Amino acid sequence: MDAFHWKERLASARGFILPPRCLLCAAAGRGGHELCAGCRSMLIRNLSSCGRCAVPLAEPTTVCGRCRQHPRPWADVWVPFAYAWPLDTIEMRFKFGGSLAAGRALSECWMEAGPPPLMPELIVPVPLHGRRLRARGYNQALELARPLARRYRLPLAHDVLCRVRTTQAQTDLDAAARADNVRAAFAVSRVPRQKHVAVVDDVMTTGATLAECVGTLLAAGVERVDVWALARTPLPTLG
Repeated sequence: MDAFHWKERLASARGFILPPRCLLCAAAGRGGHELCAGCRSMLIRNLSSCGRCAVPLAEPTTVCGRCRQHPRPWADVWVPFAYAWPLDTIEMRFKFGGSLAAGRALSECWMEAGPPPLMPELIVPVPLHGRRLRARGYNQALELARPLARRYRLPLAHDVLCRVRTTQAQTDLDAAARADNVRAAFAVSRVPRQKHVAVVDDVMTTGATLAECVGTLLAAGVERVDVWALARTPLPTLG
């Protein structure tokens, strides 16, 4: 068992002794939740979006202009939240601050959002390169995917996709640079027997990383690949 899961067990044990407090407002937790009901209600659902890339829009549409110009390789998309406050604050704590409580809170919110449009046969998290995995101590996409797999009784495979080269952090790159950054960054370690796979990530920005993962799986013979992400970033504002 790795260090991350030892810490997770210790955190769970402390929860039996000290009741959890809300990560945002510090109110006393109830029912074991890391976020109180009030703070959970402030998370913005991604209910008005593009049906192909899940980008939040003023009015929902089947295909947005960007997706018409650049078709997406996946079959379907499931992104229940918009990447906005307070979800972005919790995500940063989880991804870069090593907060196990933040990760549990995000998983709980994702599962409370309801089921995906169509259930796959297998869940595959977006992998980290070994160097980044060692530095962070865990793969945030994998940790979010585990509760989803348990909830929907789906197999989870962290050894199907691997990241074969290091890439620059995507945060400060534009859409074109993001696509170039992750091109040929993934490979299939083993071809899954399941024909319908969902690739899971924490946040979807331009979709470049997910598209590269999907293309790699399709090239290996997987018949259908959907993409799941907890949250979708909005379009950048102009001016």
